[in-house]
Formats: sequence, structure tokens, C-alpha cells
Amino acid sequence: MPQSTTIRTGRFAPTPSGPLHFGSLVAAVASYCHSKSTDGQWLVRIEDLDTPRVIKGSADNILQTLETFGFEWDREVLYQSQRFEIYEEYLQQLISTGLVYACNCSRKSLLKSPQSSGPLGKIYPGICRSKHLNLNSLKLRLNQEAAGLIEFNDNHFGLFKLDLTKEAGDIILKRQDGIYAYHLAVIIDDAFQQVTDIVRGADLLASTTIHLHLNKLLGFSSAEYLHIPLINNEAGVKLSKQTGAKGLSVEIASKQLLDALSFLGQKTTAELYHCKPVDILKYATDHWDRAKIPHPI
Repeated sequence: MPQSTTIRTGRFAPTPSGPLHFGSLVAAVASYCHSKSTDGQWLVRIEDLDTPRVIKGSADNILQTLETFGFEWDREVLYQSQRFEIYEEYLQQLISTGLVYACNCSRKSLLKSPQSSGPLGKIYPGICRSKHLNLNSLKLRLNQEAAGLIEFNDNHFGLFKLDLTKEAGDIILKRQDGIYAYHLAVIIDDAFQQVTDIVRGADLLASTTIHLHLNKLLGFSSAEYLHIPLINNEAGVKLSKQTGAKGLSVEIASKQLLDALSFLGQKTTAELYHCKPVDILKYATDHWDRAKIPHPI
């Protein structure tokens, strides 16, 4: 793992399961401006970890779209699908702590058992903790029985707390089909890329507590976090590929950039509507003020 650095580093990490949409653009703009406003670096990571969800050609389309919208990244693009051996290495490190166990509970069986829900969904109650099942052929979970309360100060939402034991349960680190969990991969990649500032949607606030816990278990330094408000569709549901969000239109890139900045509460001018995307991003970076990001009502 590389040594720590004083260079502020942010990242944008889309999943190539379809084109970028307006919600993606808002996250990209926020992370880009937040990093570049401090003369920091901005990286792009393609999170193609869940290979069954990947749509062929989406990664290239995403990168081309970012270029059209004026974004420039400072290092080579990282692809999670090329890093499975690295994830396995750190998974084995966690296994050596005795905190990882195999689980043979099916979704069907869990639906029949009483499970309460938390911010991250259904809470797995540790049914397989003491079964000592074979680690090589089943899904693997992290025993969070002793994890307890995790808290952090978000740079937008302030203090956030979650009791991982009571409100999250034992999370999956590796699926039965061999796919590594997002929670594991993301903290390994952030540490490898020396990311110091993570800007992303507020739907990942609760997940951050898991990431902080995993960082501690693996001896990684933790970044600073800035979670931004979510964009909802007309039905009040988060705008995403799963909810039918439309892809960005490169023909009106400048307008969509300005719309993203307006959503983030940032300063714009009428003259910017006649500027190229790269010039709009330069202006936005020079005038970035995270304090102006609106808070949900």
C-alpha cells in the first residue's frame, strides 16, 4: 500500500451499467470542484466490480461523456475488475483475524426468519456465526457483533452515528458467486489511490460507517467525507439507472453543467451559458463553496 500523501485527492467512481445521468453529473461536478479548488488531484475509477451488471461499452461511453463535459483526470483510470487478486489478499487478512465466517443462508430462508431492518436494509442476525462452515464455497460475512457504535463528522451533514452491531448486522464481504462486496473493494481502492476527500451521494452516509470500521480493521487511514443531497425523480425516488434516469445529452453539456451547479447552490452567471464546458468547470472550481450546498428540508 502506498505511503500517505499531503496532496488532496478526490475521485469519481461510476458503475458501467449504463450511461451517466444528471445525478451522476452532480456527483462528478461536486467531487471535481471540491478537489480542484484546493489544487488537488481528481481521479476516475470504473467500479465494474459486479460483473453481471456491467453493460458492454458503458465504461468507454462514460469516459467519453466526462471528456465532452470538460472533465480531466490526473491519473490512469482504475478498473475494479482488474483488481480481484488484491481484494482477495485483503480478504484473507480479515479472515486471519477470525472475524469472517461462511454463510449458507439463502434469501428465501431469510425471508422466512424474523429480521428487523436498518438504514442498510435487512439486518442479518448472525445465524451462521458458530456453524464453522467451509470458507471456500459459500458467501463470506464479517462478524460485527463487537463493532458497536461508529460515528464521523460529515462535511455537509455533520455528525452521523450508526451502531453496526444493532443496526447493520453481519455484512457480506464476498458473494457465493465469487463477486467481492462493494464495501470491501471501495476502501481498498481508496487507500491504494490515496484518496483524501470522498464526495458522494447522501444515500451512502450509513455505508460510510462500515467503511470506517473496515479501514480500522485493515489499518488504512480514513478520508474526509462530504455527502451531497440526492436528486429525486417525480415520484420522489432517488434518480438512478434503476429508476429510469435518462442519460446525459452531450449536445447541451454546458446547460446541464450549469443545472448541476445550480442544484449544488453554486454561483453562476448568464455569460456562462455561452461558454464551453471546460471553461464552466474552471469558473466553478474557482468559485467553489461547499457551504452553499443546500440541506434537505
